[in-house]
Amino acid sequence: MIIAIDGPSGAGKSTVARLLSKKLGYEYIDTGAMYRALAYKAYKQNIDINEANIAELLETTNITYNDNKVFLDGENVENLIRNEEISIAASKISSLKIVREKMVEIQRKIAKNKNVVLEGRDIGTIVFPDAEHKFFITASLEERAKRRYEQLKLNNIKADYTNVINDMIKRDENDSTRKFSPLKPAEDAILIDTTNMDLNEVTKTIAQYIGGSNVL
Repeated sequence: MIIAIDGPSGAGKSTVARLLSKKLGYEYIDTGAMYRALAYKAYKQNIDINEANIAELLETTNITYNDNKVFLDGENVENLIRNEEISIAASKISSLKIVREKMVEIQRKIAKNKNVVLEGRDIGTIVFPDAEHKFFITASLEERAKRRYEQLKLNNIKADYTNVINDMIKRDENDSTRKFSPLKPAEDAILIDTTNMDLNEVTKTIAQYIGGSNVL
């Protein structure tokens, strides 16, 4: 079974997907982390993000996802890719067609013949358009920025709320207007506004759509 959870930055989809996968005993894949990993490598090597440079970079890059963690060329980079600088770079790098095609290929391979909860921005529209369950979760810009700010502080990453909200506005625009795989709900996705919900409530709501209240 494939459960697709899409939505903008800060909507809570990563945490909800983790909680849901744990309760269901499904594998969890944070597809956004894969784009972040590639952006991190480009940043580390001081590579300008354009089609030619990234196409070359992809030839020597191995990105995998195991045990709820993303690995870049064999290294666990989960704790190195969560700052706002990498977020903006990931949004830019994810707009490239060659990158999206490669990532979709990897994601489909990882999820083949498994029960998986995937979260991202194009899971229900591009990666798995035939997924059994599709959800699009969102929240107000202010609430999403607040959540991201608190998350950064919790991870001991220096952050300024004004910068966080401005970066989020930029990322929303980049993600929703890019030519390839723009952020949008699948036509058959269930929309959930999480502005006034905590993450456990969101998880339970999704679980009820999947198989009734007895799922969790």
